[in-house]
This record gives sequence, C-alpha cells and structure tokens, in this order.
Amino acid sequence: MNAVTIVIGSICILLIAYRLYGTFMAAKVLKLDDSKPTPAHELEDGKDYVPTNKWVTFGHHFAAIAAAGPLVGPILAAQFGYLPGLLWLLIGAVIGGAVHDMVVLFASMRQDGKSLSEIAKKELGPVAGFCAGLAMLFIITITMAGLSLVVLSALERNPWGTFAVGITIPIAMGVGLYHKKTGNLKVATIVGFALIMAAIFWGPNIQGTALGDFLTLEKSTIALALPIYAFFAAALPVWLLLAPRDYLSTFMKIGVFVALIIGVFYVNPAVQFPALTEFINGGGPIIAGPVWPFVSITIACGAISGFHAFVGSGTTPKMINRWSDIKGVAFGAMLVECLVAIMALIAAVSLMPGDYFAINSTPEKFATLGMETVHLDKLSEEIGMDLEGRTGGAVTLAVGMTYIFTEIPIFEKMASFFYQFVILFEAVFILTAIDSGTRVARYLIQDFGGTFFKPLKKTNSLWANIFASALACFMWGYLLYSGDISSVWALFGVSNQLMASIGLIIGVTIVLKIADKRWYILTCLIPLAYLYVTVNVAGYWMVKNVYWNAESPGFNFLNGTLSVIMLILGLVILITSIRKWLQLGKLPQDVLVERAAKGTI
Repeated sequence: MNAVTIVIGSICILLIAYRLYGTFMAAKVLKLDDSKPTPAHELEDGKDYVPTNKWVTFGHHFAAIAAAGPLVGPILAAQFGYLPGLLWLLIGAVIGGAVHDMVVLFASMRQDGKSLSEIAKKELGPVAGFCAGLAMLFIITITMAGLSLVVLSALERNPWGTFAVGITIPIAMGVGLYHKKTGNLKVATIVGFALIMAAIFWGPNIQGTALGDFLTLEKSTIALALPIYAFFAAALPVWLLLAPRDYLSTFMKIGVFVALIIGVFYVNPAVQFPALTEFINGGGPIIAGPVWPFVSITIACGAISGFHAFVGSGTTPKMINRWSDIKGVAFGAMLVECLVAIMALIAAVSLMPGDYFAINSTPEKFATLGMETVHLDKLSEEIGMDLEGRTGGAVTLAVGMTYIFTEIPIFEKMASFFYQFVILFEAVFILTAIDSGTRVARYLIQDFGGTFFKPLKKTNSLWANIFASALACFMWGYLLYSGDISSVWALFGVSNQLMASIGLIIGVTIVLKIADKRWYILTCLIPLAYLYVTVNVAGYWMVKNVYWNAESPGFNFLNGTLSVIMLILGLVILITSIRKWLQLGKLPQDVLVERAAKGTI
C-alpha cells in the first residue's frame, strides 16, 4: 500500500460525500432557505453580528475547529494499524462529524447565534440546559489539558523548539499592536511571518549558550509555564494576542498541509504499518484499551468532535451571510479537517513500526515489545536530538513529515529545520486553542458562578475576569501537571465525544421538528446511537481499568470522578431528550412542522 493511493481514494470519497450527502442535508433535511435573513443580517452590529463572505467565514471556522486534535489523534491511533483509523476518519467524518457540525450551526442560527447550553435549555428544558452547560465546563477544561499535554514531550529539553515557540508570543503581540495603531494588516502579516521564520532559522545558535541552557526545560516546568501563559492570554484584550496568533497560525496551517500533500505525491512513501497490529485487542503501549471503542475515542477531531460545537454555536453563526453557506462552512470544513487527519495518519504509518513505537512509548515499555528501531538513530542524528520516548504524538508527526520532506533531494540536508518547523507549527496551534479555550472556560465559570454570586457574572469586571481566568487555568493546569498522554488523552476523547453526542441530541430534536419526513432524524440518530454507546463503554473501561485501578500506572481518582460525572450528565440529557421526542412524536409530522415554523413548540 502506498500513501498516494490512500490520499486519492480519500479525496474522492470526501468530494462525493460533500456533493451528494451534503446537498441532501442542506436541501431536504434542514431545508436551508436563502429568502430568510440570517442572524448576521437581522442583528448586525458591526462587532459580533457581521454578514461575511462565505470563504472568509469558512477560513475562520476551519482555523477554529482544526487545532491539535486532527494532528495527534490519528497518530496515537496508528498503534492499531492504518486501517481502523482510516475507516473511522472517513465514515465518522461523513456520517457523524459533518452532520453534527451542520446541525449545531443551523440550530444556533435558529436561536440567533446562542450557545449550545442555551439551545438545550430552549429545545429540551431547563434541566437539560443546566446539565449541558455544566458538561461544557468540564469538557473545555479537559480539552485544554489534553491539548497542552501534546507539546510537553516536543519541547522537553529542546531549547531550539522552546525558543521558536516562545518568540511567537511577542511577535503576535507586536503584530496586534501595529495593526491596531496603523490598520495596515499587509505589513503586519509580512513582518510577523518573516520574524517567525527568522526565529526558526536562528534557533540553532542558542544551543550551548546561557539562553539555550535557560530554555532547556523539563516536562514539569513546561507544565507549569503553559497555564501561567494561558492566564495572561485569557485576561489580555483579544486583539493583543489571541486574534493575531490565530491569524498568523492560519497561514502556517494551510501552507504546511498543502506542502505535505505535494510531498506525498512526489515521494509516494510506502505505508510501513500493517492494516491491523497485535494491539487491536488491547494491551498497547500507547492506548491500553482495544481498538473498539478506543479508535473512536482517540481520533476525535478529524472524524467527529464536540469541540466544534463551541465554535458552531459561538462566533460562526453570527457571521453566516446566507443560510445556504452552512453547507460549505460546516459540512465542508469538517471534511477538509478529515483530510488533514488522514495526512497526519500517513505521516505516522510511513515510519517503520519500531521507530514509531520507540518514539511513542517510554523506554521501559518499548523494551518489552521485542521491536528494533530502523531509521530512528539516523533521524535523531540528522535532527540533532534524542527522539526516543517523546510520547504525545507531536514528535511523531514532526518526524514523519521530516522523513517525507527529506526524501526530496533538495531538502535532504534540512532535517533539523523541518523538524523544528513542524514542532513550531503544532505548538502554535495548541497555544491558539489554549488562548480561545481558556477564554471560553472563563466565560462559563463566570456564567455558572454568577448564578450563585452575581458580581462574578460581570464580564467587564477586572477582578471577576482575573478570578475566573485563574480558576480555569488552575483546573486544567492540575490535570496537565498530574497526568500523562495515555490517561488524559483518553479523558479528553471521552469528554469530547460526549459533547458531540449532546450536539447530535440537539440535532435529532431540531430535525424532528422541521423535517418533512420523520425518518430524516436517522441522519442524526444513527451517529448518536453509535457515539453514545462508544463513549459510555470507553468511559466505563477507563474508570474500571485505569482511573480507579490502584495497580494501573494511570491511577487517578480525580480523572475517574470527572468521567463518572460527565457520563451521568450525558445520561440525564439523553433521558430528558427521549421524553421530549416521545412527546413530539405524538403529533402528526405536518402539524409538528407547522407549529415549529410558527415558534409555538
């Protein structure tokens, strides 16, 4: 099996799905009607509600949803072989993820761009709304820890990478200040991107210097630094750090994967992994559980992701110019993210299995596998650092992409540059997600805390913002500091897919109200049934065998407690929803559609 075969086949499947299934969802199920004004037009204020060109909106939406998840999840799931991950990405993205993103965005627009918890309260009642809001707080906290954990191994004892990543903070702030003062975005963009590239090229010079020694950090130090950074990022004005970092990272995101696709077509690397490995029944060094349910938990973003619901019921619904734009923005962006995840999977399975497991396992675990490395020593020498035991997925992606790029003759001596560039590329994405996610967590804390202590609810209060930001950073920072990639990524996967289940529950309710044919609810009900069962099986397995198992290396009572709470919240929401569906089902479909159109149900 060669990589080009996978890429061409996947692109064809995704294009056909967009043309046929996406059109069916838009025209038949959701009945998108451009004669009606969108919330961006009805509530236009020049600030949040702004009718925006569909391609610009697509770019914003894609940059927001495609963070570290589609890069890391497929790499970790390669433990099971290339086939389970590839099948789940294609099937999950088309049947589940694209539908989920489309119906959540549509549901939010029907409620003037409100959040998913507010939609749940309106559609399902106050109990479901409260549970959804509480679940969102847990999920965003765990998401921050899971994404942050990815970069720890990449930056551990890596002064070049730490310098390149760290320097992007003042560069982004400089871009934000310059643009705010002059309004000249073109100059700010050129200078900002040039400075980032210069930092990567200059990075090797700090090794062996006092600055290099200072930036040679252990995992524990980085785990403390990330939440501290996030506190300031969440508290600072959005234009100063978050927005310019998002903007600069978008160029890198698109550019790197276009280059990777071109590189794969030029090199056409062979897939070195078997379709299935010996770990499909469990006991793997990266993911301890069996291929099901854990392939669908490990690969969240890229197939279906609850994190997308934060975006689909956040900024994007306030920007949509026409209702028909939902198809391209939501359904289309999800399929593009699926392609990104497939490229990450290819980068992983292009490595020799021994090299892959040596990177993603601790030395003690790797010694028990009976495998030998093949190219790892040579790659370590060319890159200039020891690659063994750097778990988390980020290093594997960097090594895999470096291996592909350096097969091109003109780049064969640039292994260290490509490696550090990909590390920077991944880390900037993760810091972007931390910026946005911590700010969202701050809002959720203020919203919930404000119910019991009203002054906390004031988002224009300095002390309230500082307190909520500090609490948010402490919560996910604790999970980050005390966890490892095996336990926290699984916790992230369970929570993320539970959030997607909540999104699909909302989807079933909306489709049941508006669709001309009742069986159209199967578009949401089928992926919901699979995902809900998968989430609960995975959650139970992790609690029983890892989190509350004192003999497990991943023993963590807090992680187990969080898992149980989230699964209970999901069950409450589902039971409330089923009662609502049974109530709605008593009405003839034409009466239900008519009453929904009038807003009386």
